[in-house]
Amino acid sequence: MENKTITAISTPLGAGGISIIRLSGKDSLQIAKKCFYCKEWENKIEPRKLTLGKFNAGTFTESCMAVYFKEPFSYTGEDVVELQCHGGVLIAKGVLNTLLENGAVLAGPGEFTKRAFFNGKISLDEAEGVMDMINAESEAEIKAGYNLLQGKLHKIVLKQQNHITAMLAKIEVVLDYPENDYEESTLSEIEFKVKEIKQELNKLLETSKTGMLIKNGTRIVIVGKPNVGKSSLMNAMLEYDRAIVTNIKGTTRDIIEETYLYKGVKFVLIDTAGVRESSDVVEKIGIEKAVDSINKADIILFVLDGSESLDNDDIELLSKVIDKKYIVVVNKTDLEQKLQLPNNIDKNNVMYISASSSKGIADLKDRIYNMTINNTMLESKILITNERHIESIKEAIKYCDDVLYGIKNNNTLDLVSIDLSNVWYALGEITGDTNNEIIIDKIFKDFCVGK
Repeated sequence: MENKTITAISTPLGAGGISIIRLSGKDSLQIAKKCFYCKEWENKIEPRKLTLGKFNAGTFTESCMAVYFKEPFSYTGEDVVELQCHGGVLIAKGVLNTLLENGAVLAGPGEFTKRAFFNGKISLDEAEGVMDMINAESEAEIKAGYNLLQGKLHKIVLKQQNHITAMLAKIEVVLDYPENDYEESTLSEIEFKVKEIKQELNKLLETSKTGMLIKNGTRIVIVGKPNVGKSSLMNAMLEYDRAIVTNIKGTTRDIIEETYLYKGVKFVLIDTAGVRESSDVVEKIGIEKAVDSINKADIILFVLDGSESLDNDDIELLSKVIDKKYIVVVNKTDLEQKLQLPNNIDKNNVMYISASSSKGIADLKDRIYNMTINNTMLESKILITNERHIESIKEAIKYCDDVLYGIKNNNTLDLVSIDLSNVWYALGEITGDTNNEIIIDKIFKDFCVGK
């Protein structure tokens, strides 16, 4: 890592109360003192003390606050200076440009957090927790990101790595002193411990089912024939008019996608074109997209018009959803009911609503939540929400299986140690212990500048 002093604006550009500009590196204080003046800084500078002074940006002077963090007691582990000026695009850019003119270089995306990682202030998974919190769109995502940032996953991984290290050390001892003939008992001990590790990793992996729904949002696809009230249902669930509602069949011709929050969890609501036989080229494309969305849904809301009898379009569409996770939503219950449900529909999966009056919408949201979100997982200390972590855990489990297979087939200790080492390295990809530069660069390039 280059030993340059970096700087960036750490707050969003725009009109506001405060803009924060950061410096990090060995010359942070020296560069800041060229531009920032106050009586307290003329003699001894007290770290972690916020001080009021003047910042000379050349074309203007700004009254601002400054605080100095002496290494290693800073976010990055280096000398850090934060300048807090009045909010405003021109002021913040003026301060930044002045720092650049006085020897700092512009930070890249996530470079402050990247330096924190390389300086041992944070692990790779904890750094991803920072990004998850910044990008969070729901309370559940914030909680999961915070637990990651606090090192909950890091502690679990480190514990398993320590077990593996102890086993590898024991193998070395047995190999160095073969006359003691401890190979059989050592293999038995390794087998028992690896089974325990695999069990713990499977528990972690199990949380990812709920974790990915929380991070990406549960995809709820609304399907039905034209004019059953799909767009009205979407508007009722969103609690505002997002989709156009008319009595003209085929009004919705493309996918409409919006999110809503329920009990702190994000749900993605997808309205589709009415599925029916059609000769209209544009409508047919919309219908094809609707059918494709069914296969990508976490849950399907199959909407029927309670004031009409079933027809061939309803029955044909039902055949496409019956083997998936679905709720039959009988709409227009405020009208005279003519609908008779077919026998192959699970009556426990049927809900009755009136989208026009929002009757039954709250109960429908609750049913969707209970069908998709595992509250036990949601309340756990760690929830796997990162695809990279999932793949690393799966890889570690695979190598655990290799260890157990080798022991079962009478592999020697030196061969077993290779598979054990692979488990350690797979877990190390999560925390960054393997120092894989490709993974590290890929993660930090997605960070915002200034963090």
